[in-house]
Amino acid sequence: MSGGEVAGILVAVFWAILVSFLAVVLVRLAQVLRATTRLVADVSEQAVPLLGEASATVRTAQSQLERVDAIATDVQEVTSNASALSSTVATTFGGPLVKVAAFGYGVRRALGRKDAQPRERRRTVIVGRTVPRARRGGRGSRGGKA
Repeated sequence: MSGGEVAGILVAVFWAILVSFLAVVLVRLAQVLRATTRLVADVSEQAVPLLGEASATVRTAQSQLERVDAIATDVQEVTSNASALSSTVATTFGGPLVKVAAFGYGVRRALGRKDAQPRERRRTVIVGRTVPRARRGGRGSRGGKA
């Protein structure tokens, strides 16, 4: 055998190993593609009903939001009507009621002075002012001995 024949046999052996390796890789790739095809088919079978349910849920939520919006609009209208009514009542009855109350107080006070006997002069309390120490009372200081 010559060197050319040995080299040819080596190239043929390496070529056979390479073809075998590529055949194994192609078989594995075919298996992966089949599994991927099944997975995509299963996902599409499950996704279509799920998308239908999601669409129905969104439509239901939209109708509920429209109802809530209508309720909020009605509440806002009622609130503005109540505010207008309270301001109308305050302006209509507020002034005369204050005048009647003041008149009643004045009448009570006037009738009370006729019947009452002269009293001592009342002391006036002024908030925020301190009383001189001589008027405070018997103790010299708080919590301690004097």
